[in-house]
Amino acid sequence: MTKEEFERLYTEYSGKVMLYVGARVKNRADAEDLCAEVFEKALRASDSYDSSKAAPGTWLYAIARNAVIDYFRGSRPSEELPEDLADDSAPDEGLLRSELLEELAGALEKLSPELTEIIVLRYNDCLPLTEIALRVGLSYGAVKLRHQKALAALRSAMKSCCFGAF
Repeated sequence: MTKEEFERLYTEYSGKVMLYVGARVKNRADAEDLCAEVFEKALRASDSYDSSKAAPGTWLYAIARNAVIDYFRGSRPSEELPEDLADDSAPDEGLLRSELLEELAGALEKLSPELTEIIVLRYNDCLPLTEIALRVGLSYGAVKLRHQKALAALRSAMKSCCFGAF
């Protein structure tokens, strides 16, 4: 392909290739860089272009398609994950949550009533330990020690069912 033929090719297809790349790569600066890269690759490969195998536009779009694929392959690790990736409504996660809650309920039943009350007031009612101390008629230090004892007992009970996730 001669220099003049390549210039005509660029003039005719640069806008179309930019639209193609821009529709796939939302960052305008990256799209412009990719478009330039497409024509650089085309220029380097222009001697091997065979018009009997593909039309010039088809050849350029193939180069552009590969450039876009390479762009996403290279940028994938730094791309942010979509917010809807972790959908809490997934049935498997709901089942796991249900099983975990059943195990937690079983572990709570093994605690003494006063330890269970402290855990329920702390995590269900979201009360601070000072408020719990007032409600149950114990000192703050006693409630804090019982809270730690209850958490240790729950961790121990949950380790066997959850592999230490709790």
